[in-house]
Amino acid sequence: MAEISFDDFLKVDVRVGTVTRAEPFPEARKPAIKLWIDFGGDIGVRKTSAQITENYTPEGLEGRQVMAVVNFPARQIGPFMSEVLVLGVPDADGAIVLLSPDKDAPVGGRMH
Repeated sequence: MAEISFDDFLKVDVRVGTVTRAEPFPEARKPAIKLWIDFGGDIGVRKTSAQITENYTPEGLEGRQVMAVVNFPARQIGPFMSEVLVLGVPDADGAIVLLSPDKDAPVGGRMH
């Protein structure tokens, strides 16, 4: 993988947000969940979809803090407009595990 400069890294705006709403996304090609995430302040609530059904249910996501890139352009996912990219890593089986702070953090806090 090519190295990037620190200035390149600073262009990626990763923030902590709290999931305020989550629901199944049956129209998606692959099983997914729709998420509404509150980033507070000027960012507000943004929505996204995530292929995380192996490890999460919509009911278990509400109130959970997650990390997401908030400065990507919006992207149409079937009938749903995704406005942020929630971040995760694969578990031993390749299913996504969401990245989140290990302690409560103020919504909108930027990753350093």
